[in-house]
Amino acid sequence: MGFTIQSVLAAHAAGKKLTDTIEETYARIAAHDDPALFIALRPKAEALALAVSIQAAGPEAKPLFGVPFVVKDNIDVAGLPTTAACPAFEYQPERSAFVVERLERAGAIVIGKTNLDQFATGLVGVRSPYGVPRNALRADLIPGGSSSGSATAVGAGLTPFSLGTDTAGSGRVPAALNGVVGLKPTLGALSMTGVAPACRTLDTVSIFALDVADAFLVYQIAAGFDAADPWSRAFAAPALSAAPKHFRVGVPRASQLKFFDDGEAQAAFERDIAALVSLGAKIVEFDMEPFYAVARLLYEGPWVAERYAATMPLIETNPGALHPVTRAIIEGARKHDAVAAFQATYKLAALRRQSAAVWAAFEIMAVPTMPRPYTIAEVEADPIALNSNLGTYTNFVNLLDLSAIAAPSGMRADGLPSSLTLIGPAGADGFLAGVAAQVQAHSGVTMGATGLAVEAPASAPMQAPPGRIEIAAVGAHLSGLPLNRELVELGGILLREVETVPSYRLYALPGAVPAKPGLLRVTPEEGVSIKAEIWALDAKAFGAFVAAIPSPLGIGTLSFTDGTSAKGFLVEAEAVKGAKDVTQFGGWRAYIGSL
Repeated sequence: MGFTIQSVLAAHAAGKKLTDTIEETYARIAAHDDPALFIALRPKAEALALAVSIQAAGPEAKPLFGVPFVVKDNIDVAGLPTTAACPAFEYQPERSAFVVERLERAGAIVIGKTNLDQFATGLVGVRSPYGVPRNALRADLIPGGSSSGSATAVGAGLTPFSLGTDTAGSGRVPAALNGVVGLKPTLGALSMTGVAPACRTLDTVSIFALDVADAFLVYQIAAGFDAADPWSRAFAAPALSAAPKHFRVGVPRASQLKFFDDGEAQAAFERDIAALVSLGAKIVEFDMEPFYAVARLLYEGPWVAERYAATMPLIETNPGALHPVTRAIIEGARKHDAVAAFQATYKLAALRRQSAAVWAAFEIMAVPTMPRPYTIAEVEADPIALNSNLGTYTNFVNLLDLSAIAAPSGMRADGLPSSLTLIGPAGADGFLAGVAAQVQAHSGVTMGATGLAVEAPASAPMQAPPGRIEIAAVGAHLSGLPLNRELVELGGILLREVETVPSYRLYALPGAVPAKPGLLRVTPEEGVSIKAEIWALDAKAFGAFVAAIPSPLGIGTLSFTDGTSAKGFLVEAEAVKGAKDVTQFGGWRAYIGSL
């Protein structure tokens, strides 16, 4: 049936029956033979009946037509129990979670509910009474948690995608350990209705897939405002963005990076950063300490009380029902009172203000998804400390309302894939995914344990990061020309090269130093297409840039042949009288080169 969403859809479009795909899925699960992977597996007869029904209705308006997937067992699926990996907590939901329903309406078929660290508390994947799911890449390694089963199912090629959750890294750390993509959306973009909470103010559904394109497709389908979820936010429909030609990436100072004595992890991260540079990144070092301070708040501060609130009916009446490590962590909330909660809130607000300043220096933060991998034996010997280590680069993200995606980025000397996490402000999901797709394609590693190479990412329009305004350069501000430094010094990033629609003429303005053009809008009968570059500036920089524009130039909206538009320089018609018409060169750079 193939391993990716796109390969499954292609097979179905070519005539393969959906029931054959379901039969093959169950055969793969049986061959994988991991009794700890599923907490509940849908009876095959039910899945086949769903496939027959979906096939009969046809593929129209079903972008996931017949694609099988699995769901972490803290997310409701009608007809299957929800346990959160605690048998005493088990209940039968009347309906599926909001996000599951959206995926099912798109034609996807839930195969089963996967194992997890109990109550989604942990990054290791070994805290479950249902056993430890087998790591897809190496059996002695932990699978990662808390979304252990969801990550290993995709890594092993059992289903093309799965749903997990992420509060402190549960959608990213398991992705790294199983060689797959883990997309952690902006908080509120995916509804949490029908999801058993861990820390309700920080939780999000996450997505595992073999490549970035599949993960983002699922995100686009699952995302949507849900009035029943008080934390749901009405975002614009998410769109995947191509990687920019040049962009700035923030990397922690070398002295602040932590790998816990794993030299190969450090070497892999250095190679990953070099790969980003080859893709057009400018590396900017920043102070990581405010982010580490936020991360410490998650378990050392009163947010653990949210986990207590989520489990209170059980932990106060039947504490022995909890996994010993899980119980010890959650019961630690009893030492925090309301005063401590407010004190921590004030501290977080101060750290949020302090850490927010770094985003003026770069668009993307790049960190190792985890400091290093661990074996099951190592974690069993030191369960709390090593779990804490795994969250070094993940724990702060949701507390600061940031978006993130983890993607395979290269190969370590020991044969394991390295994983790079790209982090951005809320709403930057599509921008991050565009860069992550390039990172994964450049990595040379295969997808999970499937042995299949990653396909080159499909082309997508480049979009400005959230909070940035696109501006077109047509003359001396083009890359390499005399005034380009003004855009660079204002923190501008080059997004793409474009051509205007054929409704413009270009003139060399007399007396300008350095030489400048004037772009004049004319009728389509008079005009031609002119080459330009699209840059992005934040609002403050855009205002400063526009304020410095000299007469007779002004700012208007330019239209381009790729269907996009952006603000850009236009000249007054009076100013081109007597100016040299250089339209025949098709762009300012070509004209300057002819002199």
